Amino acid sequence: MMQTYQEHPVQEGNFRTSTAPVSPAALEALCDALLSERKLIDDLTDVVLRQRSAVATDDLQAVDDSVFATHRLLLTLGEARKRRRSINAMVGCKEETGVKHLEDALGKWMTPRLRQAREELQIAAGRLSREIGINRRILREAISNSDSFVRAVVGAPTDASQQGYGSATPSAYTRSDAIAFSRTA
Repeated sequence: MMQTYQEHPVQEGNFRTSTAPVSPAALEALCDALLSERKLIDDLTDVVLRQRSAVATDDLQAVDDSVFATHRLLLTLGEARKRRRSINAMVGCKEETGVKHLEDALGKWMTPRLRQAREELQIAAGRLSREIGINRRILREAISNSDSFVRAVVGAPTDASQQGYGSATPSAYTRSDAIAFSRTA
């Protein structure tokens, strides 16, 4: 196997590409990037909670608004992560070094402030993950309940597999005189 020369070889599991000292300004920029990401994740968590409230009160406009806000925040979060990857390179780490590996990557250059920012980001991400899981369950239930309600209103079978799209027998969903529900009407 041919091996190429590198000034600072990277071993398997080593997230640092340089043994040079890390500038305090670069460490501060990394800390700011982590704090910015945490703020975006906190904002996203707030949107998820508002979405849950909107579903509970059948506020379709608020649900739509939450979808738009989520999309906007996810794009912004993606840009923040790109920024962090660039800063990772500035501090001598591999760009793809994740937050859970920062301590290993930075070693003695890991500051208490940076450690705190990393922990806050991880806690915020864990909270967001839990809230999204709750929303998924609630939304599945809401969709199921809405489907049951629509079937009852239009006189369709309660079991969706009995009739529906593609069925030879006309159903409330395939009859020409079926009623269509629209939010915009």
